[in-house]
Amino acid sequence: MCDRAGLLPRRFTIPLLWRSGQRCWGTRDSGWRSTTTFKACWLAEHHNIQGVACSATSVLIGFIANGTSTIRVGSGGIMLPNHSPLVIAEQFGTLESLFPGRIDLGLGRAPGGDSAAMRALRGSFHGGDDFPEQVEELRRYLGERFASQRVHAYPGEGTNVPIYLLGSSDFSARLAGALGLPFAFAAHFQPQPLLAALQIYRSTFRPSEALEKPYAMVGVPILVADSDERAQFLATTPVQMFLNLIRGVPGPMPGDGGGEIWRGNYRRAGARGSATGCVSGTDASGRTDCGCEPL
Repeated sequence: MCDRAGLLPRRFTIPLLWRSGQRCWGTRDSGWRSTTTFKACWLAEHHNIQGVACSATSVLIGFIANGTSTIRVGSGGIMLPNHSPLVIAEQFGTLESLFPGRIDLGLGRAPGGDSAAMRALRGSFHGGDDFPEQVEELRRYLGERFASQRVHAYPGEGTNVPIYLLGSSDFSARLAGALGLPFAFAAHFQPQPLLAALQIYRSTFRPSEALEKPYAMVGVPILVADSDERAQFLATTPVQMFLNLIRGVPGPMPGDGGGEIWRGNYRRAGARGSATGCVSGTDASGRTDCGCEPL
């Protein structure tokens, strides 16, 4: 998602959302130490998905932060209902203490995996209905101590790690607006509700100690190649990933574009779920303006 060729509008800040592959490259080999292109690197949380190695998000954040010196590093996001708010406060308080002023904490309420993984993580089909209460508990642990407080995050207390709410519907948009927090929309896999969610976020936003005015981010998959044909071919990968998920057969992608299964109704179903939010080509000609700060 970098802009080395100057293809994207200069007003956009471009953070990188990394879904780690199991064959991970090192920070030194990738040039992270010297690059000035990326402003931030956020890492996702996923479980029980072969080929995606970002189940230990906090560990990966520490790895990237240790191999860099200036970019911000964070979660995009921690699926809070999978965890105790105290544990997340301690983990990110530790990261902030090790890498001061460089850590972001993006929070979501999805399981980050299938129903079997959710049961293993949460012990039930708990759907994250208490997400607002969990967010408030986490914010208390990361904030300044108060007189009646009996449980503390050490380290974590007083670090005030910046919190972002992530979502693909209007639930987190409303919550982020009510709490006066930044909001990030996952248009890379659920683009259809994007504009409605952003409108809700802005219309319900209340200024807070964290933020004076709305700050919205949008995740968009961008694939740029030497030719339109090559870029469009590469764009079939996220569509096939979505297709495999809805078919219940997640796993490595076929190397030939999908063979016979990548035809007709299957292709249309995958495209509806994923590719609508994808920008591909030699000049990113499908760029859009939704009035957001970082894209």
